[in-house]
Amino acid sequence: MYPTETAKSFGIFVKNQVEALRGRGLHVDVIAVTNPRTDKVNVLTKYILWLLRTLIHCVTKGRNYDVVHAHYVFPTGMLGLWYKKWWKAKLVVTAHGGDIDRMANKSGRIRQWTTTILREADHVIAVGHKLAEQIRNEFGVPEENVSVINMGVNRRIFQPLDKEEARKRCGIGEHEIPILFVGNIIRQKGLIELVEAFSKLKKEYPSVSLYLIGAKKDNAFYHELIHRVKEAEINDVHILDAMQQKDVAVWMAAAEMFVLPSHLEGFGLVALEAMSCHTPVVGSRVGGLAYLLGDGAGVLVEPGNPDSLFEGMKKLLDDAALRKQLVQKGEARAQENDQERIIDQILQLYDRV
Repeated sequence: MYPTETAKSFGIFVKNQVEALRGRGLHVDVIAVTNPRTDKVNVLTKYILWLLRTLIHCVTKGRNYDVVHAHYVFPTGMLGLWYKKWWKAKLVVTAHGGDIDRMANKSGRIRQWTTTILREADHVIAVGHKLAEQIRNEFGVPEENVSVINMGVNRRIFQPLDKEEARKRCGIGEHEIPILFVGNIIRQKGLIELVEAFSKLKKEYPSVSLYLIGAKKDNAFYHELIHRVKEAEINDVHILDAMQQKDVAVWMAAAEMFVLPSHLEGFGLVALEAMSCHTPVVGSRVGGLAYLLGDGAGVLVEPGNPDSLFEGMKKLLDDAALRKQLVQKGEARAQENDQERIIDQILQLYDRV
């Protein structure tokens, strides 16, 4: 995945890493899918073209590379193996979560391919601790061949702003209490539960408003979500298109809380970005989010459970001292996961392989 002017958020975390590596003096070439559409014709077309482009590139220029870094295990890692087998390039694979939790379970053949890629790679990066455990335990990858390195937060973009000023820039009303979600508008992000929990919260806090920012990756689900909102007669739910990171950062700084009720999440980088903007986070107890928000850094709720989500959001609104604590702990998490520190770890890894 890689973003374009028309699909600004599509794989933006990969582009951020590429630009950071280039900033350290590395020569980085990118072969990626830039079309975010998920209908059958587009999926077949874009992946066939990507495969052919990679094959031609590997044959004509493959000998030029010291390291091939594949994001997502399958199918990207399989293409990365061409460079390793034909030209002896070192292969580093970053697993993001969906490639292990969903893609590897689509069929026995894909699971076998996933296992082959993980075992033959020179090193595997997992974006979260639970994901690393899965890779070691379920796929038999030696512990020394797996590192936990997330994508890192760009603190030059995601930084705290004066809330009043940020809300003016976003057009948020003076008396609103804005709650924010950022991510793809898909079922797996827990948006049905979020709307249900918000409806309940609205009865106790009439001033709350809900903003959902993201790409409408599943048109049928988007219309289902809209129908749920209308059917329940919930006011103040706003769905905005995906936007550039610098604009997302302003919305994060403006929000009273950030909510990420995902059913699964490899790391939850978007939650870390909110923490970097000094906005407290409510998130599901899944995958990397459980680690990121653990030890009092966020409010953890049960996935797929609107009542638990409501309680978590209410707890945060009711407790000013808790909000202050989460901002402080969130700042510490953001410092630990600053993109520049993450790039140092990746460069050390490249040297090691």
